[in-house]
Amino acid sequence: MIDKNPHAHMPDPIPTPAAATPARDMHPPRTSWLQTLRVYLEPASLRMLTLGFSAGLPLLLVLGTLSFRLREAGIDRSTIGYLSWVGLAYGFKWLWAPLVDRMPLPLLTRWLGRRRSWLLLSQALIVAGLVGMALADPRLTLGPIVWCALAVAFGSATQDIALDAFRIESADANHQAALAASYQTGYRLAMIWAGAGVLWIAARSEVAPAAAQMVGQAVAEGAAAYQNGAWQAAYLAMAASMAVGVVTVLFSREPVPVVLPPAKNAAEWLKGAVVDPFADFLRRYGAQAVLILALIAVYRISDVVMGIMANPFYVDMGFTKDEVAAVTKVYGVIMTLVGAFVGGVLSMRLGVMRVLMLGAVLSAASNLLFAWLAGHGHDVTALIAVVSADNLASGIASAAFIAYLSSLTNVSYSATQYALFSSMMLLLPKFVAGFSGDYVNSFGYAHFFTATSLLGLPVLGLVWLASRVRTPASARP
Repeated sequence: MIDKNPHAHMPDPIPTPAAATPARDMHPPRTSWLQTLRVYLEPASLRMLTLGFSAGLPLLLVLGTLSFRLREAGIDRSTIGYLSWVGLAYGFKWLWAPLVDRMPLPLLTRWLGRRRSWLLLSQALIVAGLVGMALADPRLTLGPIVWCALAVAFGSATQDIALDAFRIESADANHQAALAASYQTGYRLAMIWAGAGVLWIAARSEVAPAAAQMVGQAVAEGAAAYQNGAWQAAYLAMAASMAVGVVTVLFSREPVPVVLPPAKNAAEWLKGAVVDPFADFLRRYGAQAVLILALIAVYRISDVVMGIMANPFYVDMGFTKDEVAAVTKVYGVIMTLVGAFVGGVLSMRLGVMRVLMLGAVLSAASNLLFAWLAGHGHDVTALIAVVSADNLASGIASAAFIAYLSSLTNVSYSATQYALFSSMMLLLPKFVAGFSGDYVNSFGYAHFFTATSLLGLPVLGLVWLASRVRTPASARP
């Protein structure tokens, strides 16, 4: 990846609206395999690896891992499903994306620049929210943990807005797939650390049942003890892990800012910050914008809806925290790295749309493996196979999808437009996922996982149609 250093030689900029093309028209230049692989060791790729880690860490802590914690504490599956609506903060981040895109922060922006100042502020909010979640006890009341989870989700969504713009502005269009793969690798590693790592820390922090009762901690009937102190240690460790992103922000250089004409008044500022980014996208793609937005809205629906019930499923199937942590930490890490790497390389070699189709097929198919596991029973070897396949599919799909979204943005509105796309990616899936607990209570896990796989079928048709979308001639260089 090209190092976008304002004091060094400048690479070619990201295409302007006139040069922006959809994924089908992005014919990557022919390079050797060695040149293709070497891009992952360049400074911008390494920065995106660590910043991707910072972006991926909060997600599971307010959704997946939290659902494991709540289920172990005896919270009903339906309640857990509804609490997943905390994640809708990611689906509405386009509402404040124009502020992140354009508004400077007092003192911080002068010190760090527009992108890095928002990154640092959002990271501070995430850390504060995670500390609050650590100190809360869901058995006493859900209020504090929900409000702190909302703070983490809001901070995480804001970080995503600034980071997406930082990533898009840090390299030319030909490098976006590799940069997306680096980002996705860091993101997935963080999700594994926030999933497997937090379970491993919580398991290591538990005390013997007798000692737990002496300090007033309840033992769930027919299940392992829920010990809030163990989860407190785990969430505090996750808050400390955000230092990876904070340090990267402090030691990175701000991308060369896009020069924006000064606004004469508030109305002109609002037009440039809010109206123009959306109008630009509609103007460039016209009626085809509806098809593109429909694909964005449903591409990850199979994974997102299934993911809310994954951890409650592990608890109800009798898998321990150590078993889930070991499987996801070892096999999940390996297959995630392989998936993100393969997705990035194939996107550069074959084009984004072909890999986007492959990812859609694999993502839907991998959910059927969970349906099989539900009928197979408690089997760690089977869990290894299912988790490995799921992480491989998700890595490939995510790397291609991020590159596709990046190809649709105009650098003049990168934060706002990418926030719109990534918000739409989560809005419908997160809403549907809120009813997942009710569905499992009514029909069981096997039926639920099969249904989530079927949700992916319309995606295949939309990818095929979107692959036929071409940029209007007036929008080409």
